Amino acid sequence: MKSLLAIFIILFISSNVFPQSDGTNKNSSQFKIARLKYSGGGDWYNDPSAEINMMEYLKKNTTIDVDEPVFYSVSVSSDDIFNYPFILITGHGNIEFSSDEVARLRKYCESGGFLYADDDYGMNDSFRREIRKVFPDEELKELPFTHKIYNSQYSFPNGLPKIHEHDQKPAQGFGIYSGGRLCVFYTYETNISDGWADTKEHQDPPGKREEAFKMGTNIIVYSLMN
Repeated sequence: MKSLLAIFIILFISSNVFPQSDGTNKNSSQFKIARLKYSGGGDWYNDPSAEINMMEYLKKNTTIDVDEPVFYSVSVSSDDIFNYPFILITGHGNIEFSSDEVARLRKYCESGGFLYADDDYGMNDSFRREIRKVFPDEELKELPFTHKIYNSQYSFPNGLPKIHEHDQKPAQGFGIYSGGRLCVFYTYETNISDGWADTKEHQDPPGKREEAFKMGTNIIVYSLMN
């Protein structure tokens, strides 16, 4: 089993995360976004173009060394989870983690992994319930707009961009810390990852898609630097 720390070291020896001047990526790397599979009936697999497009954006706009932009997925029960420093969980429906999955997901986070959860309108209640099992002594706390995740690459002085209206509530970003490190980031009432998906999926205008990609870049850059 590879350690997440080793992967982080490889990433930072071979690359930096500042914008490129020529829009190209000159190195190869193991960085990839993996979609987290889960039980409970929710559509964990929806919009597989999202991560592909986000990785393409990273290739063009940063010097993060990105692996081939394809759809990667991983189960909590698989040892492969420890090969991915950044994991996305999203969907519209119910999420359920077994007791073994709860323990492994906590180990993943405490070992240096970063879990990004994006509510695709319908997973809020179940995600909050299940992440409470993973971190029973911690609460999802809203991050202030001054948090570095909103300024790690691009500036979002008012916090998360509002990509989809959903219930017309303000977009919110919540976090959980382990050992002083933000290891879980949860976006609610915005749906950042839908903004990464192919235009035909949600007909998001170019401006909204650009905001989603820039915020996604911020989240990824922050996760790799902290």
